Amino acid sequence: MQVNPKSNCNLCPRLVDFRKANQKKFTDFHNGPVESFGELDSRLLIVGLAPGLKGANKTGRPFTGDYAGDVLYSTLIKFGFAKGLYSQSKDDGLKLLDCRITNAVRCVPPENKPIGSEVKSCRSFLNSEIKSMVNLQAILALGVTAHNSLLACLKLSLKDYAFKHSVIHKVSNDNRSFKLIDSYHCSRYNINTKRLSVEMFENVFESITKLLSSTE
Repeated sequence: MQVNPKSNCNLCPRLVDFRKANQKKFTDFHNGPVESFGELDSRLLIVGLAPGLKGANKTGRPFTGDYAGDVLYSTLIKFGFAKGLYSQSKDDGLKLLDCRITNAVRCVPPENKPIGSEVKSCRSFLNSEIKSMVNLQAILALGVTAHNSLLACLKLSLKDYAFKHSVIHKVSNDNRSFKLIDSYHCSRYNINTKRLSVEMFENVFESITKLLSSTE
């Protein structure tokens, strides 16, 4: 199963055109599909929206190089899901522990807004990722797009599994059961508008830590 798209993936014409434009504009950027970060045998999978133009699209690692990454990685370190120092670089030596990070859409979209067909096209990689994570016990969806894409992968209805911050859903797929946890995305916009606070975000990870501890 292919969990990451090829570097020259051409499934989404709009994203390919945007990639080519960025390759000319930002010659030292990664400018390609961003591979997942962390090991496939992890128990926790975190799913975001898409690479940021000057974040993951620049560095080549999910949530690395932008404000959302500052919030996410500091939280992961605090709760023991990462070790080392995060310095907004793919080469900072940071290591994830029992945790893997990916995005619903692997290529940067214009204005950070993927369209429905792009989310759908990229879903095969997310689906393969879930199936490949044999120890998976918890999935954290950062935002509605990640939540909805995960439901499609798991063949679950939006009506029965509505997105709501800090809610923990019990889900099953391929004779496996695990938890789907929702959180507002840790973006600068959500923090600045107070939709999400660092304390609220950390509370989500407290729940995840307790959840995984109860299954050890």
